[in-house]
Amino acid sequence: MATDGQPAEEPLHCLVTGASGYIGGRLVPELLAAGHRVRCLARSPGKLRDLPWAGKVETVKGDVTDADSVGAALDGIDVAYYLVHALGSGSGFEETDRRAARIFAEQARAAGARRIVYLGGLTPQGVPERRLSPHLRSRAEVGRIFLDGPVPATVLRAAVVIGSGSASFEMLRYLTERLPVMVTPSWVQTRTQPIGVRDVLRYLVGSAGMPADVDRAFDIGGPDVLTYLDMMRGYAAVAELPRRLILPVPVLTPSLSSHWVGLVTPVPASIARPLTESLRHEVVCQEHDIARYVPDGPGRPLPFPEALALALRRVREAQVTTRWSSASVPGAPSDPLPTDPDWAGGSLYKDERELTVAVSPARLWKVIEGIGGDNGWYSWPIAWAVRGWLDRFVGGVGLRRGRRDAEHLRAGDSLDFWRVEEIEPGRLLRLRAEMRLPGLAWLEMYAETDEQGRTRYRQRALFHPHGLLGHAYWWSVAPFHAVVFGGMARNITEAAAKGRRPGDRG
Repeated sequence: MATDGQPAEEPLHCLVTGASGYIGGRLVPELLAAGHRVRCLARSPGKLRDLPWAGKVETVKGDVTDADSVGAALDGIDVAYYLVHALGSGSGFEETDRRAARIFAEQARAAGARRIVYLGGLTPQGVPERRLSPHLRSRAEVGRIFLDGPVPATVLRAAVVIGSGSASFEMLRYLTERLPVMVTPSWVQTRTQPIGVRDVLRYLVGSAGMPADVDRAFDIGGPDVLTYLDMMRGYAAVAELPRRLILPVPVLTPSLSSHWVGLVTPVPASIARPLTESLRHEVVCQEHDIARYVPDGPGRPLPFPEALALALRRVREAQVTTRWSSASVPGAPSDPLPTDPDWAGGSLYKDERELTVAVSPARLWKVIEGIGGDNGWYSWPIAWAVRGWLDRFVGGVGLRRGRRDAEHLRAGDSLDFWRVEEIEPGRLLRLRAEMRLPGLAWLEMYAETDEQGRTRYRQRALFHPHGLLGHAYWWSVAPFHAVVFGGMARNITEAAAKGRRPGDRG
């Protein structure tokens, strides 16, 4: 059986759903390294276009709630990986998860798939399902749907996943680094069994080759059983921080906890809530039967300190391949900018700026591509900070997601409260807003050459309002555009003219 990227004994044709997400984006290259063929199902295939492995896989457009697109994606597939969750907090997300899983199971049967592999959540022993958090309960139900279905299934159940860029790691990292003294919820005393992302991927790849008669769930975890308090202190030790003073209190509910996490860390409350809710009950592996089929080598699975050190090293070396923010944020708009310049869909407000600059387009582009994150937005920092805080206050992502890479962007990257919708290296960067807005918004930046051969910087902010509130929003902020957008255009061209690199100050 192939593990850790070793060539497979029998190459398989694998379908990966959720390939733009944190786990899926890392699983695809591992499957390729193991010798398998890979097809990816994505609602927005453009998000996968710039990934290093994009040219080695087949990508098809579709949605797991659409039976026809799922059926077409599963045609000729041996092993189907289901790595999709409806993370929204609305009342209908459990039904969406349920319906999508049933569609996937039935279409896998119709297509003749040999196996479904699903990564779900580790559930506490002895706790009735009705007492579980809605998100953990839904994951358990999805796993059960696959196990009760007609296609043999491998359901892997994990608790906290430790890896560079994972939501769990980012939450742990920022809480520990930013708060030397913490008044924390009582769930920091709950025991859990974290697992390194490398071992999660190893088990996922190895599951493709399981015997046909294996149709069951497996608990997967690292060798250490720890409280969240232990993990924070462990992080402080690995990161060489002074010992943290942590004072648990019983009054912080999961809802309040998620907002507290949202204030301190880049993880917004909408994502933090399912993470904190899952820590209300002890989640510890009850078996390690997965090793019968995917053997553990020496030192595997990785101990918590080693998994933590690897993740931290990846962050410090700027080698984070995927992040929790790789996937779309619940509630964020996903509509692409229409190609019809006359905008047949209604009102489209614009703020347009153009400036010439005495530098090469390549130098201007370097500044454009380096925008955001620690590099800032080149205009009125307090205004951007306030807008980010307001977004966090209403449950949005705010500015803290930052950048995956300090200098380079690719389609699908999250960038503070934007997402890269389109990038044409050297020419165009189009960002789609994922902040909470009464409408859809985009920001475009161009490095061009005009008729006289001069380098021209062109910038467009576009807003499609939803209802009267959307129109009122645009006109309420319009007086500030000269400062925010005008200042951005001037400062970007000035930075290019002075030859400043992304992140330079002064």
